[in-house]
Amino acid sequence: MDRSALTRTVRGLWDDDILPSLSALVAVPAISPAFDPAWAEHGHLAAAIEHVRGWLAGRDLPGTTVEVVELPERTPLLVVDVPATGDATGTVLLYGHLDKQPPVANWSEGLGPWTPVVRDGRLYGRGAADDGYSGYAAVAAIEAVRAAGGAHARCVVLLETGEESGSPDLPAYLEHLRPALGDVSLVVCLDSGGSDYDRMWLTTSLRGLAQATMTVRVLESGLHSGMASGIVPSSFRVARQLLDRLEDSATGEVLIPEMHVEVPANRVAEVREAIASAPGVQVSSVPWAPGVRPVTTDEVELGLNAGWRPTLSITGADGLPAPEDAGNVLRPFTTLVLSFRLPPTADSRASVEAVERLLTADVPYGAVVELTRVEHADGWNAPELAPWLRETLDVVGEEVFDAPWRTVSLGGSIPFMGLLHDAYPDAQFLVTGAVGPDSNCHVPDEWLHLGHAARITEAVAVVLDAHARR
Repeated sequence: MDRSALTRTVRGLWDDDILPSLSALVAVPAISPAFDPAWAEHGHLAAAIEHVRGWLAGRDLPGTTVEVVELPERTPLLVVDVPATGDATGTVLLYGHLDKQPPVANWSEGLGPWTPVVRDGRLYGRGAADDGYSGYAAVAAIEAVRAAGGAHARCVVLLETGEESGSPDLPAYLEHLRPALGDVSLVVCLDSGGSDYDRMWLTTSLRGLAQATMTVRVLESGLHSGMASGIVPSSFRVARQLLDRLEDSATGEVLIPEMHVEVPANRVAEVREAIASAPGVQVSSVPWAPGVRPVTTDEVELGLNAGWRPTLSITGADGLPAPEDAGNVLRPFTTLVLSFRLPPTADSRASVEAVERLLTADVPYGAVVELTRVEHADGWNAPELAPWLRETLDVVGEEVFDAPWRTVSLGGSIPFMGLLHDAYPDAQFLVTGAVGPDSNCHVPDEWLHLGHAARITEAVAVVLDAHARR
């Protein structure tokens, strides 16, 4: 494969073809169904699908089919099927998603969730990095391989529209498409990223999750605190006692045995390598409030905490009035949203069942505890890299990034990975992406590093060619 031609093609596609279309995609408010129950009526997910489908229709990929698949009562799926060059065997499945997180407020001046803006090599707007660019990058990598005289196996690009809602429709689609997909020997996921923009980061594990909304009720209605306090136990205090069953508040250690696993030795080694290549990045990328410090100064421990140890975050609350509205009232209830991140190999069902037992048994003062919105999802631990893929990544590090590739264990979850690993246990997985620690996914001022996205595209092209020749 002509590497100079590959680089020229990728850069030309990003500058001339991808950036204009991706910018227009940013303007589509394709909010994920969990945040827009009327998504079908609003039509924004369908508009995002149609926009990308229109771009794909203009690509020079003979024999390619582009199909919108829509099962009843489910979000739509865009499937691009590109035939292999020559006699390359197997199927490469390239994954991304087109749905977006909610816009949220407080974007910087001149920026907005649905207003694409290019500044200093960055494309700002909701969904630019997470994960609108992925379908463009996948198809551009295939085009570039062909333009450079390389080879690739059959490639199927799958773009869903429910990932930010936990991919509830994806299992049904995978079952529906399984006969057509055939022998999937390589999975490429571009819905990830790494610790800097200097190298290619390979995600080797993803944490699972367990979540529940806990309501502690002590009264049918509120009472004057001057009259009732000291007689009626505070629902907040009861909630604090229950939380102490789950977490050591002094250290943050989760106290639930079902949520702990032994960290594999190879993952510990990977964390050490990553820290050595990008020291300080875990701390420097965090927008700390003045004077706040991390939970430890040991960066390896921070890396293991973020990838392989359970954590508890309180992500929402109810029953607490705003400070300006708070009177002298002993409140009837306190509601807290409990969000656990689990090690990649922990059993999420056993974990959430343990939470339910701990919160509902022998409750102080006989307070009423109600658990709602109980959810769980297993994490994912990647299979060992095949020699051909490891060698190819070494080439990518040297020739595309001029820096060795490294790995990262991410705290986020991509349900697709576990589903595909179960369906195709012998496949190799390349989970990577253009997102960096400061890309602001899910929050104001989300942005995509355009140069890094182009390099990731080129890297995927090199892997596709190596896969075809393996």
